[in-house]
Amino acid sequence: MHSLSSHLTRPLSFSFSHFRFLSLFHSPSSHPKTFSISQKPPTFSIRSCTSISAKPSSDLRPKRRAAASDSSDAKLRALRNLFPGVGIDAYVIPSQDAHQSEFIAECYMRRTYISGFTGSAGTVVVTKDKAALWTDGRYFLQAEKQLSSSWILMRAGNFGVPTTIEWLNDVLAPGGRVGIDPFLFSSDAAEELKQGIAKKNHELVFLYDKNLVDEIWKDSRPEPPNEPIRVHELKYAGVDVASKLSYLRNELAAAGSSAIVISMLDEIAWLLNLRGSDVPHSPVMYAYLIVEIDKAKLFVDTSKVGAEVFGHLENAGIELRPYDSILSEVESLAAKGAKIWLDASSVNAAIVHTYNTACEKYYKSLERKRKSNTKAYEDSNGWSEGPTGMYRVSPISLAKAVKNDAELEGMRNCHLRDAAALTQFWVWIEEQINKNVKLTEVEVAEKLLEFRSTQPGFLDTSFDTISGSGANGAIIHYKPEPDSCSVLDKKKLFLLDSGAQYVDGTTDITRTVHFGEPTARQKDCFTRVLQGHIALDQAVFPENTPGFVLDAFARSFLWKIGLDYRHGTGHGVGAALNVHEGPQSISFRFGNTTPLQSGMIVSNEPGYYEDHAFGIRIENLLVVKEFDTPNRFGGIEYLGFEKLTFVPIQAKLIELSLLSAAEFDWLNDYHSQVWDKVSPLLDGPARQWLWDNTRPLVKQ
Repeated sequence: MHSLSSHLTRPLSFSFSHFRFLSLFHSPSSHPKTFSISQKPPTFSIRSCTSISAKPSSDLRPKRRAAASDSSDAKLRALRNLFPGVGIDAYVIPSQDAHQSEFIAECYMRRTYISGFTGSAGTVVVTKDKAALWTDGRYFLQAEKQLSSSWILMRAGNFGVPTTIEWLNDVLAPGGRVGIDPFLFSSDAAEELKQGIAKKNHELVFLYDKNLVDEIWKDSRPEPPNEPIRVHELKYAGVDVASKLSYLRNELAAAGSSAIVISMLDEIAWLLNLRGSDVPHSPVMYAYLIVEIDKAKLFVDTSKVGAEVFGHLENAGIELRPYDSILSEVESLAAKGAKIWLDASSVNAAIVHTYNTACEKYYKSLERKRKSNTKAYEDSNGWSEGPTGMYRVSPISLAKAVKNDAELEGMRNCHLRDAAALTQFWVWIEEQINKNVKLTEVEVAEKLLEFRSTQPGFLDTSFDTISGSGANGAIIHYKPEPDSCSVLDKKKLFLLDSGAQYVDGTTDITRTVHFGEPTARQKDCFTRVLQGHIALDQAVFPENTPGFVLDAFARSFLWKIGLDYRHGTGHGVGAALNVHEGPQSISFRFGNTTPLQSGMIVSNEPGYYEDHAFGIRIENLLVVKEFDTPNRFGGIEYLGFEKLTFVPIQAKLIELSLLSAAEFDWLNDYHSQVWDKVSPLLDGPARQWLWDNTRPLVKQ
């Protein structure tokens, strides 16, 4: 599954922070509770813009049915009716929850509820008379279909399309008030919004007490998830909680920090060797974690904590606190003078603003004591020991990304079981197509789930299966729906991007096939995508190389004939965790300078998409590993990749005349490995199918 590792997946237009760590563990105002923002963390540059307009989505696609438009209009009217009560002129609704998650629980899908757009990335801005949605290139076609005529579709990243900030500055009269739910924006994103709209004298308003979408959602809003938490066994985790906490506390001490607030759900799950089921496709639980030098507190719904998990946490010295008491704890730490490590790119603005406000109170109190020359001031050791926010990238991010031996072993094992399930699936689907059985895209996805669910350790899918026939394959993150999906057509390309969560690992794989005879155009495009896939797979590069340096390897064969694709080439993948994981990526967006390191896992998924015609993508997961080169220029190590995914690539789609001898060798060697590794897990027709589809190709 493709993730855009860029500012486009975030609520606004900020770019990823840079990362620098070593690897480890391896072998209120006029309205109650309404705040105008004045704190000044790091600033961000916003590109200038004059008056820019974009065509409404209604100008670019057929009209949707009236019922959908009426429903959207009713929600927008209800939302706007709340503006006077909180004193705002516009309201910004991001995709994220309070933890900046990509996949979120249904009860937090506020942007989806208000707009009808179901893609995983996007931002909504509603003013008193306009409503606009920004999304990236993966979702342009999907958004065209799902947005009613009440909405303006902003194709983020396209020439002439304004950012949310530019648009707000253009459509609001000077001195406007822009409201947000501060829990749903990272501190960085809120600060960027504040700075950007201030250029037109607009004011950012934090609405703590209520989320306006929740106010109109009312009783129809789903209940928050309440699934039990489980312990992630040490044989899969590889490192115990005590060792991970010791590492983290050493990082705190070295930075001169007394505590860290952790809000990213996968970071909490990894650090505590816990897994949950609160978020679809991601084995995480809703929680915050504060780790101090001598203690740690987990803020979570305790009804999810059974006896085994309670004992696991108790043994690690973790105290339990109610989930919604995080702000009061942050205030308490500031009052005690704690220097808190905050990752402003992920910790929400509500937490950071609460801490900064509490710090101001602390210093005002200290100043009063100083002026009165009290003993309390003398005992405080002066100003130098007071609370201070330390704004740095979370040290857990990289530690989690560089997998240990146990995690890598689990990933290798689960990928082979996943390959066996996919082989059984491809046998089944070819049999049905040959019998002229009509199969919908949804039925195909459900059948694949059946095959995967029979594999040992299967827990869930790792994302909604992208099952796209013909033109639907060109919708990069297409999700088939029962009432609107297509029937598979043997005359069209079929793209299947799917993945699974197993107890020992996470998978993500894409294959594109044709059940009949592909056209010359389709074969040419497919082969060039394959050549890019091979080029990246075979890449050897010096240590400290960031992923963006490798992105062109995968695109160059398409570039030769003037083609390209609108997404990055690779994203990080968690080990029995989120299918999209940072900080590493392989993308044409060069803002992410995180070096690829041995033990990291990335996807290799170039593609090509012709709107309203077909889509092609080939995806394997790779492990970064040390590569033995005959020379070591500069005295440094060189790195390459090890494959995790072992499923055949359809030969009939390859234009063999385009392949070099080295590419032939790669393909035949890959299929030989597929047979050797996966065939022991199969028998009968599935084993025969695998044999038939891994035979060496011969160049004519």
